Amino acid sequence: MTTITTRTVEYPADGLTMIGHLALPAGVDRRPAVLLGPEGTGLSDVERRRADALAELGYVALAFDLHGGRYLEDPEDMLARCMPLLADPDRMRGIGHAALDVLRTEPRTDPDRTAAVGYGTGGAIALELGRDGANLCAIATVNGLITGRPGEAGRIRCPVWAGVGSEDPIMAPALRDAFTTEMQDAGVDWRLVVYGGALHAFHHPPADHTVRPGVGYHPRHAQRAWRDIVALLAECLPVTD
Repeated sequence: MTTITTRTVEYPADGLTMIGHLALPAGVDRRPAVLLGPEGTGLSDVERRRADALAELGYVALAFDLHGGRYLEDPEDMLARCMPLLADPDRMRGIGHAALDVLRTEPRTDPDRTAAVGYGTGGAIALELGRDGANLCAIATVNGLITGRPGEAGRIRCPVWAGVGSEDPIMAPALRDAFTTEMQDAGVDWRLVVYGGALHAFHHPPADHTVRPGVGYHPRHAQRAWRDIVALLAECLPVTD
């Protein structure tokens, strides 16, 4: 395990002051970078630990904020905030670009070698960055198979990897089909992995608050999804010493 450094970063987005978590690998040289988006509940220690793990692999990693430093434990509060957001691609893009700008202006970041990885709402934001033509080397989305406005997927300039649980009632088969049709029609280099028996947010360890029905942790598939994401990064955004 390499020595990493971390710090919080504040930046404006969506009319709020966002508080992200930046993790830096050992050394002083420029490195490829990963933008990491959380589930709809918001930035938590789960995403902070993932950013740290990416830094240990040699990436500059920024786990970005969705709610101005808040973590929305109550499902109704989360839905009240996220449903209008998910229905507004321009707002999602604004949140994503604000965080991506912070990541790219970090001196340790190679701004031409960045990827976006997200879970749930954070995954939808990663996809919207691609649909907006952001210069990304890879996009990964877990539980965030939200389709975009017609034709905009043609602006995606990198491979897209997506993961979803087979028993996820929120990302139902019809949504999966719409997503894959959108990607295929746009000529995107895409992959979809369906994890058998997994529910929504299968990657997220159990939380100590109420969650929506259809949400549940699947530790074996959580590990598999993480390995799949790391493999995507190694393919599209390799770390070289």
